[in-house]
Parts: sequence; structure tokens; C-alpha cells
Amino acid sequence: MISYEPLWKTMKEKGVTTYTLIKKYDVQSKTVYNLKHNKHVTTATLERLCEILECTPNEILEFTEYIK
Repeated sequence: MISYEPLWKTMKEKGVTTYTLIKKYDVQSKTVYNLKHNKHVTTATLERLCEILECTPNEILEFTEYIK
């Protein structure tokens, strides 16, 4: 499973809020919702987040063990 927990840490370190993502960078609120709930986002979204935050994908997501 994918966790976006690193994203929230990176955003905090860089001083970027979800409001900033939505208003300044035109990230859709549905996309922010999906990130908050560890749901699917496109690779284009991940690339855009990397550009906005000037970081790598490792600073946005991590793979966690799938528990059945």
C-alpha cells in the first residue's frame, strides 16, 4: 500500500499548506482529499508535487506493507 505520510512532513518543512496547494498551485481539492486518505493519484500529480515542493518522490510517498 502507498502512504503519503512523507508528503505532509515535507510540506510542513517547506512551509506549504494544503490551502497553498489549492489556491496558489491550482491543485484540485479532490486531489488533496485523495492524498489525505491515501487514495490513488496520477503520476502526473506526483510529478507536479515534486516540482512544487522541489523534492523527490521519496519525500512524497512511501510503500507500506499490505496487511490482509
